Amino acid sequence: MVRGKTQMRRIENATSRQVTFSKRRNGLLKKAFELSVLCDAEVGLIIFSPRGKLYEFASSSTQEIIRGNKRHTKDRVQPENQAGPQYLQYMQHEAANLMKKIELLETAKRKFLGEGLQSCTLQEVQQIEKQLERSVGTIRARKLQVFKEQVERLKKKKK
Repeated sequence: MVRGKTQMRRIENATSRQVTFSKRRNGLLKKAFELSVLCDAEVGLIIFSPRGKLYEFASSSTQEIIRGNKRHTKDRVQPENQAGPQYLQYMQHEAANLMKKIELLETAKRKFLGEGLQSCTLQEVQQIEKQLERSVGTIRARKLQVFKEQVERLKKKKK
């Protein structure tokens, strides 16, 4: 039997979500164990359930793995309190770039909502129209898919 591709989105049914969590958690723990045994790797895995319960696996001790991770990242990353003026300048530049991107996205959103079109050229308005037509096509395709799935479910219930 071939399994279909699972769509990566939150499972709405609480029971199904819990069952999936348990199965996938067990599979992940098994894979971590296999990786540590087969490759003699130091593996640490920490999982918190939606209810806050802790599940963990460690090929040695969890504390040793965490200390090793801290040592490794400390060697690679410069602590923030030691960041020089170059780091500060870089972060200011990044913040300015992000602000520009946010402004562009907000402008595009307003145009898609039909606001602020007075300053647009004919070509820009045509591009917006094409994008909206593509979006509507995608939405209609999704709606059709959902209808088909509902019909299939109803047929299964009927049987």
